[in-house]
Amino acid sequence: MTTVSKGTAAICSFAFVLSLAAGIACAQAPATKPFNASTASEANWWKNAVIYEVYPRSFQDTNGDGIGDLKGITEHLDYLQELGVSAIWLTPVYPSPNADYGYDVADYRDINPEYGSLADFDHLVAEAKKRNIRVIMDMVMNHTSDENTWFVQSRSSRTDPYRDWYVWRDGKGETATSQGGPPNNWGGYGRSSWQWDPTTRQYYYHHFSVHQPDLNWYNPAIEQEFKEITAYWLKLGVAGFRFDAIGTLFEDPTYSDEAPLLDKNGKPVLDSHGHPMLQRTKEGNLPQVHTVMQQMRANIDRFDTGAFPGTRVLIGEIFSRNTSDLLKWYGTSQKPEFQLPMDQQVGFVNKLDVSAFRKRITEAETELDGNVPLLVFDNHDRDRMDVRYGDGIHDVAIQRVLATILFESGGASLMYYGDEIGMKTTPPKTKADVKDTMTGLANWPKYKGRDGERTPMQWNAGLNAGFSTATPWLPVPSSASSINVQAEKNDPDSLLAWYRALIRLKKITPALERGANTMLDTSNTKVLSWKRQAPGAPAVLVSVNFTATPQTVDLSGAGKGALQTLLKSPGGSPPTRPDHITLAPFGIYIGELR
Repeated sequence: MTTVSKGTAAICSFAFVLSLAAGIACAQAPATKPFNASTASEANWWKNAVIYEVYPRSFQDTNGDGIGDLKGITEHLDYLQELGVSAIWLTPVYPSPNADYGYDVADYRDINPEYGSLADFDHLVAEAKKRNIRVIMDMVMNHTSDENTWFVQSRSSRTDPYRDWYVWRDGKGETATSQGGPPNNWGGYGRSSWQWDPTTRQYYYHHFSVHQPDLNWYNPAIEQEFKEITAYWLKLGVAGFRFDAIGTLFEDPTYSDEAPLLDKNGKPVLDSHGHPMLQRTKEGNLPQVHTVMQQMRANIDRFDTGAFPGTRVLIGEIFSRNTSDLLKWYGTSQKPEFQLPMDQQVGFVNKLDVSAFRKRITEAETELDGNVPLLVFDNHDRDRMDVRYGDGIHDVAIQRVLATILFESGGASLMYYGDEIGMKTTPPKTKADVKDTMTGLANWPKYKGRDGERTPMQWNAGLNAGFSTATPWLPVPSSASSINVQAEKNDPDSLLAWYRALIRLKKITPALERGANTMLDTSNTKVLSWKRQAPGAPAVLVSVNFTATPQTVDLSGAGKGALQTLLKSPGGSPPTRPDHITLAPFGIYIGELR
């Protein structure tokens, strides 16, 4: 076992934790600011945060009903603390009929009884705070459930006070005996974005499911209501909010038809079912949403209960076409919006393309006006990384590569539960097994919905992977017999050990905590290399091999000095100088330049 000499601090998190002989090299480094409560409670904690997305339904069941709950999350806070997370983002835990598993909210001021109670939530927040872990709520402002009392009242009468809380329009060609057609051609994949309501003889608008009617954000009462809702949760101690589908708040008020989407030859583009596709420019990304977010940010910034000292954080689910679009969601210094709009351009390249990663990371570093990027590689709506990046042979090694980019590129990092152990996408085997009926039925079997990335967390190799004593709401994959926390927690060669070591490095190494990012060896199409440099601290070099064959790189352009290994993946000997770094297949090297 490697020992640490006097005056130095261990970088890796596993009993220096890890033996060099086991393959993960954890070297000595100068004593640095420790990862402790004072570090975690700084006002700008989110700038270098590791945010862990929890899908509560699938994390841990404590009452034997096959559904995860809040007590289950509380039960594993020590695990999350040891992993090194700064905050947990809970996908919606509000009461919901589960047409979209919580994203159809029936009541914004309570907890879904399937997950527990407000008392359970209070306990979770309190216990998380003891471990310097913040709790971030999902805030769904574009739409509600069709069972929300607001909508029940809205559809009861054209004169009801809640009528104008939603988007209602007359049909085209409507008569006393005919409903006519939808108000316009909005929609996609053969479905209209409008639903006829026979009671009041109008159509209501739904950007997403028919069970998710859109709120009318042209009504100022909506904004006021959500200011009060966010204040309610802030009083309960949450550290911030992740705003769902925020770009869809407003629609074109003319409600005119969308133009067809045309290819370069001017011919209509067809979807997978042969339906003509529309440009869909009138159903979202209107400038009014920025005004709303400026007001929401100002309201939340003024709110301070002292439960969590420092700045609350607003995270935005953003789908940007380019970095200049992403930049708009930060707002300005005079009118700020999100601290952390999601940068999905890096993590969803969805192929191991060195040039694409280099370009997008460089843009995040240089084209966001100094704002902090939030990199995202995985979530509850996309196939896990094994499907999007894996080759079926080197999946664990490839996930080491992706995790290294996620945590050591700079800025904040958002990860998804189970990523740290390499959980695999496991879609339903038959159409009858589909639980995500909103997306999993219409395109079966070409698309099987989102169940595959939402399977229960794999804690051990026992009954139902330790998730529940009852039949889980989604089946546990057979891969859980070897891919689970218990199997990996004491294995120095495991993916879990790698995640812990990366996060530890991110938290305590000055260059990786706050250093600027500069790409190296930029003509290389097989290896991605970069330097992180913070004033007054040694530079750190990171090099990752995107191929299944060994590679050697020369990073002498990064500066003179000897290399001190901080972390490396299994295989080969640690290099001693930057001009000759040898990487195993999908190998990784991280070292300080002394």
